[in-house]
Amino acid sequence: MANVRNLKKDINFVLGDIIEAVYLNEIATAGKPTVESNAIIEEALAAFDHLIAKVNAKNVENKKAHFKQINVELEQTANQLITKINALA
Repeated sequence: MANVRNLKKDINFVLGDIIEAVYLNEIATAGKPTVESNAIIEEALAAFDHLIAKVNAKNVENKKAHFKQINVELEQTANQLITKINALA
């Protein structure tokens, strides 16, 4: 079960770093939250909830493929959010 624990940690760290990057961007540019930055943070939080719910799903036939798909989805979501952060600057 260490694999599930590591996947949860990865989700937490990746999306946490993305939220931190949004805050750093806010400080560096406007000095205060903007509508766009708040939308990115909300999207990151929604992605976190969605991915953790998928990890905690009990009725999965092929667990290895399921967790691999979650990891791919995490990577895609992170890349999309990073692109949005870069567009803010």
